[in-house]
Amino acid sequence: MKETVTELFAYIKNPVLGKDENTNFTYRLKKFFSIFIISLITSFFFTICIAIIEESGFISTENHAAESLLKELSAFHFFIFAVVIAPILEESIFRAPLTLFKNKKAFKIAFYTLALLFGFIHITNYEITTNILLFSPILIAPQVFAGFYFGFIRVRFGLLWSIALHATYNGLLFSLFLLTKDAIT
Repeated sequence: MKETVTELFAYIKNPVLGKDENTNFTYRLKKFFSIFIISLITSFFFTICIAIIEESGFISTENHAAESLLKELSAFHFFIFAVVIAPILEESIFRAPLTLFKNKKAFKIAFYTLALLFGFIHITNYEITTNILLFSPILIAPQVFAGFYFGFIRVRFGLLWSIALHATYNGLLFSLFLLTKDAIT
């Protein structure tokens, strides 16, 4: 795990286009789950930051898009959307094009730009207010970092791996969301 953390953050610091030559499935699965755990830890850290900002009264996340969608869709349909449809669409838009950028500088710009766009598209999950916009860098940080992680695994292992990581990430977070929602209501 420590090796994956080091490799991942070195990659984020200096992303390069290049597949991982080790095609052993067990190796890739181990790396996949290490990145998944890193994604969850990152998300948990930023969730605490967001909760502190919300508890301080600066923002409200009560009108989050997930709440609205759950009012319109059944939990099953929302799960299909969040765990199947969204990962396929978002990875096709934000990660699939990465391997088109063969020039080292162009690739680096594309890697960062697509991760930032992926993050900023998620600001639409919130009811847009001045404070939401002011705190948007923190609010979308979990998605930006997820974009880095998904981009890493996409370049190193392929698009299907990034779709799988995205789906696994969304699946666990959605399940936790439903469990806490049911516990509160």
